[in-house]
Amino acid sequence: MDILILGGNGFIGSAVMAGLAAAGHRVTGLGRNIEAASRRFPESRFVRADLSSMTSPADWESLVGEHQAIVNCAGALQDGLRDDLDAVQERAMVALYEAAAKAGGRLVVQISATTDGGGAELPFLSTKRTADAALKASGVDHIILRPAMVIGRNAHGGTALIRALASFPFVIPAIHDQSIIETVALDDVAEAVLRAVSGEIQPGSDVALAAPEALTLADVLARHRRWLGLPPARLASVPLALARPVTVLADLAGRLGWRSPLRSTAMTVMAGGVIAGDDRSDDPGFPLRTLDRTLTENPSGVQDVWFARLYLLKAPILVMLSAFWLISGLVPLGRLTAATAHFDGFLTYHPALFTVLATCLLDIGLGLAVLFRPTARRALWGMIAVSIVYLLGATVTNLSLWFDPLGPLVKVLPSIMLTLVALATLDER
Repeated sequence: MDILILGGNGFIGSAVMAGLAAAGHRVTGLGRNIEAASRRFPESRFVRADLSSMTSPADWESLVGEHQAIVNCAGALQDGLRDDLDAVQERAMVALYEAAAKAGGRLVVQISATTDGGGAELPFLSTKRTADAALKASGVDHIILRPAMVIGRNAHGGTALIRALASFPFVIPAIHDQSIIETVALDDVAEAVLRAVSGEIQPGSDVALAAPEALTLADVLARHRRWLGLPPARLASVPLALARPVTVLADLAGRLGWRSPLRSTAMTVMAGGVIAGDDRSDDPGFPLRTLDRTLTENPSGVQDVWFARLYLLKAPILVMLSAFWLISGLVPLGRLTAATAHFDGFLTYHPALFTVLATCLLDIGLGLAVLFRPTARRALWGMIAVSIVYLLGATVTNLSLWFDPLGPLVKVLPSIMLTLVALATLDER
């Protein structure tokens, strides 16, 4: 069967693509950033597209015409610089259903969520609820799958945050630590999709995917800590008032293009717990793995501990680099005479002044650009390049700076290494 997978480069979509391809289906992944996924799945086809611009049935006609089944693994948590929930989770989906109804004979498998729990009024769940209702009313053969918290070998978003919190030294900080969490293995979500497209789950089914256990967030964190091979640690319940400033900063970061799992939507949903749904009348047809079994079947390695510990350091590293470059650009502007004096013997006053102003503006530009997700990578490479140029220039013009007691040039070297760490951790998936 020819199957189109929306979000085929994502956390769930990648596993779904691998499962369907292994079963002999011809799969096409659709996503905005497909380069890495294309290299991971060379036997599969990928199409570059932005769902937020595909809000008319005409935008879907050719894709729907080429595929007998469409699996929607795409979605976003909260509006931001790179995400428009109304367009991606509602208008684009309604347009897709209309195109599928017009083509006839198509099956749509929707990866959704419980939309009437905590945060039901937020755009994240309200757009999913509207899309689910539109799908049911479209006349298209469909199956809706509602997974709880998805746990897999890899991690993204909320599951990455859980690993990060579980790896904290000495104590595990947690908000809403007594909230109820249901989990489902990523492999079981992929298996449910495979059964859906194979006809083992009847069209019209609305299936909750969750292991038959209800844990607290504290339980989930403790089991992940044990999975990482770390010694037990006391859990510290963080009051909501202390967490709110972090949430505000995370929401601001979202406006700059960063998709933090600490944004207000995630916190609101977590307050009400993460469950697959109360109605379990539609059975997936196979037993779902418990959290312990999921973790046992995917043993951790030292790279998982590295990831967990680096995950929450990523934002402070980027902020520190931004502050370093902004300060280095702003301070000389207040002391232009002293700054231009460094060029005595090499440049006259006006060329020296121009050089100082140009480098200050360059430093400030890099410090600002690294805060915006779309320009962060280029800014980080720019920081490395400019640092090397500064070091070479200073070496040629004033070699003695390497031996200065305050180490103005020596200190540039660890900043370059920190920039390399930022580059190594920049990718989200």
